[in-house]
Amino acid sequence: MARRRFQDPRPRIEGHFWVLYYWQDEFENGQRRRRKKREKLAPATVKEREVRKIAAEFLRPVNQGLVPLGAATSFDEFVDSTYTPVVLPTMAKSTQDRYSGVIRNYLKPQFGGLSLRDITPLTADRYFSGLGKTDLQYESIDKVRDVFASILTSAIRYGLLVKNPAEGVRLPRAKRGNKSKPWITQQQFNSLIGLIAEPYATMLYVAVYTGLRVSELIGLRWNDVHEDSITIDERCCRGDWGAPKSEASNDTIPVNRAVIERILRLKTLTVDVKAGRATRHYKVVKSDGPDDLVFQSVSTGVAMRDNNILKRHIKPAARKLGLDFVNWRCLRTSYATWLKEAKADIKDAQKLMRHSRATTTLEIYQQFIPESQRKVVDGLIN
Repeated sequence: MARRRFQDPRPRIEGHFWVLYYWQDEFENGQRRRRKKREKLAPATVKEREVRKIAAEFLRPVNQGLVPLGAATSFDEFVDSTYTPVVLPTMAKSTQDRYSGVIRNYLKPQFGGLSLRDITPLTADRYFSGLGKTDLQYESIDKVRDVFASILTSAIRYGLLVKNPAEGVRLPRAKRGNKSKPWITQQQFNSLIGLIAEPYATMLYVAVYTGLRVSELIGLRWNDVHEDSITIDERCCRGDWGAPKSEASNDTIPVNRAVIERILRLKTLTVDVKAGRATRHYKVVKSDGPDDLVFQSVSTGVAMRDNNILKRHIKPAARKLGLDFVNWRCLRTSYATWLKEAKADIKDAQKLMRHSRATTTLEIYQQFIPESQRKVVDGLIN
């Protein structure tokens, strides 16, 4: 690390202003260079004694080591050389894809040419205030802030910054209030599943009656399926294998016997797939060893991809029923809401949903049920 040099240059008048010349480290092509900089301090009418105080305050962060040498690294360089190869790989594959898109489309165009030390709370506030004038929804702006904060937190961890300029950044007011999470009734689900071919229909059936996340469904193996329960100890998201989302998610949950029977029925099924003018016949379960997948790609037997199933099977069927909002998350929300309709104790619902906190189940997943509200208000007047 380069030795810090104390600076105490004398301000001087140029034209109508007091100016200060000082040295600042910069990086060019990975090499540190010391450049002379000029800073306007105050109008020439201010007394020199006061200007000297202003200059000392301006140079204080540099002289006290509050601006590390690495802070001269550009935002682009840090993201490309450190954040992307070191930090991103520790996240789930879907999170990596989402973060990469935010960096590429929003953060690099705005901050890419700045050094880390030039990104201040004012710079951040000005940028996010400007996003409020665009067509971006509040949730999207919030995600941009999350990614921005993650990058700068990493810069602090690796000694390139002392403080996080994204800390406390204020977002513009939301243009509309929060919407309740979409869910479907059991009758709607029965109509939906009737329009979907196997094995995808059984995937939806298991998802909606167990609350499993789609990555957990795809990673489910035959040794995880028991007589009246299912063990969740692995997940697969678009080829990325790993442990479940949290410690609470890694669990064995009781399931209805009908769910187990539907899963076991897969072993007896074959499906027809058109290939040009011909039709190919495939076994739904190509092998059912303890470590084999329950839901296997129809043609190759490898792990499925959630986005392909959603696009090719779930969405087309849902649109026919006027349920465009149906997705994998909707099935999990529906399960939580059905538990509420069944008057399940909140702690039981939390355990079945495998949430770390009951408030997550209650406030995020269990949605309001119009029929139950109607019963309450109708009972107020005799």
